[in-house]
Amino acid sequence: MKHPTHSSLPGPEDITRVELPNGIVVLVRSNFNSPSVALNGYLHAGALYDPDEKLGLADFVASALMRGTAQRDFQAIFDALESAGASLGFNSATHTTGFGGKALAEDLPLLLELLAESLRQPVFPQKQVERLRAQLLTGLTLRSQDTSDMASLTFDQIIYANHPYSRPEDGWPETVQAITREDLVAYHARHYGPRGMVIAIAGAVTPEAAVEGVRAALGDWSNPKQPAPPELPPVASLEKEERREVHIPGKVQADIVMGAAGPRRKDPDFFAAALGNSVLGQFGMMGRIGDAVRERAGLAYYAYSSLSAGIGPGPWSVSAGVNPANVDKAIDLIRAEIARFVSQPVEANELADSQANFIGRLPLALESNGGVASALVNLERYDLGLDYYLRYADLVRTVTPEDVLSTARRYLHPDRLGIAVAGP
Repeated sequence: MKHPTHSSLPGPEDITRVELPNGIVVLVRSNFNSPSVALNGYLHAGALYDPDEKLGLADFVASALMRGTAQRDFQAIFDALESAGASLGFNSATHTTGFGGKALAEDLPLLLELLAESLRQPVFPQKQVERLRAQLLTGLTLRSQDTSDMASLTFDQIIYANHPYSRPEDGWPETVQAITREDLVAYHARHYGPRGMVIAIAGAVTPEAAVEGVRAALGDWSNPKQPAPPELPPVASLEKEERREVHIPGKVQADIVMGAAGPRRKDPDFFAAALGNSVLGQFGMMGRIGDAVRERAGLAYYAYSSLSAGIGPGPWSVSAGVNPANVDKAIDLIRAEIARFVSQPVEANELADSQANFIGRLPLALESNGGVASALVNLERYDLGLDYYLRYADLVRTVTPEDVLSTARRYLHPDRLGIAVAGP
């Protein structure tokens, strides 16, 4: 049986937040119903810092962190994790490099030790660097043949013209080819440091023990060279519709991505946009878009909308996979659905269904230690406040059909969409 207090949502009463003297923020929530712990976090070392000619550098560094440290080689790191039944991994994004891991509670010290070694003392062995480069280049070759990936990448180039968000985080074959081992060492030495780092731990550990564990592993880390996160330039709205096509021969499907830049996660209209997006192309059989394009017109293999609000204005877009002969028909139909979405309020029952779905999904997302650790990280990343999950249902419920309409009109202009198509 679940412990009664744990079934409640995380809040100021059971989240411990401590900032270490070197700038690392530690967030902890105990859960003794399972014998394990999950760890999640990030530091400010993302693709934003990559020079154009070495694009993919942050991603390369993050991928190489566990390929060998001053203490252990690649095999020894892998063996240490495997013998404890634990996991640890790193991934790079635009603003940050993230990490996540899981272990039995008794192995938390090992997990923190490996995390600290990988973050502080990677040695980037030349042989491993070349092996990794081959893997990254293989990934980019696969990307260039993937209609969905190429439509998405081209869409970003349209709506984020002259903005850092227009660049692929994993770079291009020629930029990854140009990265040297010295580049990896220099990037790591400059950008990896404790200032602005966040680490969340959830599971069978007391807050005191978790904070002490982080302090022991990372409390004496410092990097005076670590730069402050750069200011993001504004995103300019499109003046008119812009469409680009990527020709990938030999494919039987074309992929479409169309839309605009949406809100930031911290913007006051985020919930209205998120709930509106659910009605437009997420809820049930992929909302209105799925209903119009896939169910009724039979034009698409899949069709849905998505909203990716982050530190900056993420894309608000509709994606569809279609028979190449149906590209124009599908685009017209999607445009018509977006026009309807910005011309009249959503139905009260459509909004109520999405609100119930959002509120019902939250406890499910927080059922595992991994879900809680990642939720705690988001509190800090977007400065939401420790009581955010307690206020969540009210934030969702207070959105009205009029809020959705005014927000949709702010971001989505049916005659000024970016449209990317990739296919044969």
